[in-house]
Amino acid sequence: MRVIDLTHTITPDIPMYPGTEPPTFEPASTYERDGFRETLVTMYTHTGTHIDPPYHLYPGRTRLDEFPADRFVGMALRIDCRGIPEGDPITMDRLRPYGDLIRQADFLLFNTGWDSKWGTSEYFGDYPCIDDEVLDLIIEGDYRGIGFDVIGLDPVDDTTLRRHHRLFESCDIINIENLCNLDQCGDGLFRFACLPLKIGDCDGAPARAIAWFDRS
Repeated sequence: MRVIDLTHTITPDIPMYPGTEPPTFEPASTYERDGFRETLVTMYTHTGTHIDPPYHLYPGRTRLDEFPADRFVGMALRIDCRGIPEGDPITMDRLRPYGDLIRQADFLLFNTGWDSKWGTSEYFGDYPCIDDEVLDLIIEGDYRGIGFDVIGLDPVDDTTLRRHHRLFESCDIINIENLCNLDQCGDGLFRFACLPLKIGDCDGAPARAIAWFDRS
């Protein structure tokens, strides 16, 4: 079995959404004093590779901890969006080549290649975002989730979060942000899991995302 890690490592200098403080790591127990090591980590729920549920935008909608565990596992399809110029949208032209696989997938994962900019100021640039036609397809479909290798579903300077609002207004779906290594997943369906921390009253949580394949 071959497993691909699609998750960025959480570190004190991890890129964060503008205006959000980075995580802090403080020694809580030490080998010398306590005989074991333990660390106090303080961070926002939308740190690193993380999941947004509808509750992120709408009070009374589904919290992340309310989703059953099987909603975070399924068959995924990587949509190759590499090469789109900065500021240009992700359109249906990028999805049509996949044919029926689009409807067979539980998760659509959009691979812009933007993860190559991780750790630089360019990561907060004008990355490609899905247009309204693609968003309509997702809203009308029966998907468990969508995912991106950029910092947000909306442009980084869109404080209205228009796409987030449209997606979560009526869909019980998860949105995964800050994925990486999607270029290694190929063009067909693959097994995928993105398991968040199970936090009560949860508007989002860091998650470990992986793809796996039967072949070596």
